[in-house]
Amino acid sequence: MGNSESHSLQGAWRSQFSAEERTFLSDIFDSISGSNTPEETKGGKAPKQQLTLAMLKAYIHGAVIGSMIIRIYNGMRCIDPIKKSSVTDSVSKKQFLSFLYYAMRGNAEERSFIIQRMISIDPDGPVTGRQVKEFIEDMIMSVIHLLKHEKMLRGWSMEKTGDCILGTSRLTAYLMSELKAKGEDLSAEYLHTVEFGQSAIKDWVYRASQISSFLHALVAMALHLTKSQYKGELFSPNQVLPQCLGIKYSGIFTVLDIPSVIYLKPNLPSGNQSQWKLLFSSQAHGESFSRFSTQILHKGPTLLIVKDSLGYIFGGFASCSWELKPQFQGDSRCFLFTLSPNLGIYTCTGYNDHYMYLNHGQQTMPNGLGMGGQHDYFGLWIDSNYGKGHSKAKPRCTTYNSPQLSAKEHFTIDTVEVWMVGNLPESDLTKTKSVLDTDPEAQALLEMIGKTR
Repeated sequence: MGNSESHSLQGAWRSQFSAEERTFLSDIFDSISGSNTPEETKGGKAPKQQLTLAMLKAYIHGAVIGSMIIRIYNGMRCIDPIKKSSVTDSVSKKQFLSFLYYAMRGNAEERSFIIQRMISIDPDGPVTGRQVKEFIEDMIMSVIHLLKHEKMLRGWSMEKTGDCILGTSRLTAYLMSELKAKGEDLSAEYLHTVEFGQSAIKDWVYRASQISSFLHALVAMALHLTKSQYKGELFSPNQVLPQCLGIKYSGIFTVLDIPSVIYLKPNLPSGNQSQWKLLFSSQAHGESFSRFSTQILHKGPTLLIVKDSLGYIFGGFASCSWELKPQFQGDSRCFLFTLSPNLGIYTCTGYNDHYMYLNHGQQTMPNGLGMGGQHDYFGLWIDSNYGKGHSKAKPRCTTYNSPQLSAKEHFTIDTVEVWMVGNLPESDLTKTKSVLDTDPEAQALLEMIGKTR
């Protein structure tokens, strides 16, 4: 992308923010650049203030990785809303505001414009897959560090979740795979050597919506915009994580890691993204299928998470309440997924309606929990003889087009978790409330240990 495309984006300077927002953001620029300190020249006029890298480093949130500070600065100084020059030595207020507009409200073209310059300072040259990978890693780790330091983990705990570094590596690999055009079969190593121009980066930003979400959260927290008294999407980290209930006051360690939660959240229906509540953990409830099924019945949409004895982590989203019956249930919103060793989502094919199955205590039908496929050949199956399961797909599950999810077709369970996602079902909302209802964490803990009211 050269000067002509840079010039075509100058229209973004039009009415970028409301008057109130512009006043606040202008004050941020003045704080960073020292423009609020009176200073006169011989002519009696204040000099035009510019933002330098040293100024940005002194102001930006301390949790931001050093290399990401330089990337943010490069993104700012590569925007010139007036001239056609590609890179400036420092950052003007117009460049600063344009950067914020592109990063937080821009379309795919505008966001890709600054992302490419955050990846590489060369405004005209392509970027390699390896450079993109390094940028993604920097951005994910910066956002997670910021969420932790700003106490915005929303009930999740770095100490009670899986390995964040491994999770970041898996999420990076997934976002890298989105660089490939549909149908392309490129190895990860080869992808690192491929060069991508502005058009490819724009398509990538459009396909991988999480890139824009990460960028918005990064800029909002790194520049302290979330501390603004003003409310609205501009000053919010966009709630990258759902609210977590059920592990804060317990001794439970979830097999989920923070990047995996960030990955799963936007793949859920919008009404099931805001709050996750732990209903069952084999760590707390023991290895009993009866207890397992009792804890998850009639609780609304849920996420089932399984870790097998060889370390593979996978599961499924159940869009409807689980019911104990010898028939298939659910609808086409259900899907299967993998979290380790790779991230993947597998949605319905329309081939059949075998979305969910839960049965127990019958002699004529299979007893256990299943998702996809057919009896005795499920995409994911947990047997009522707790501890065993299978994931059969030769070559793919007919319901979800998923591959084998577990390390081996027949697997041994290490851990099972079930999370209620979204608000309580309406039937629960009609119950008489007590003082415990004002403390959802205490309520979740009581339910975890079987002290339901």
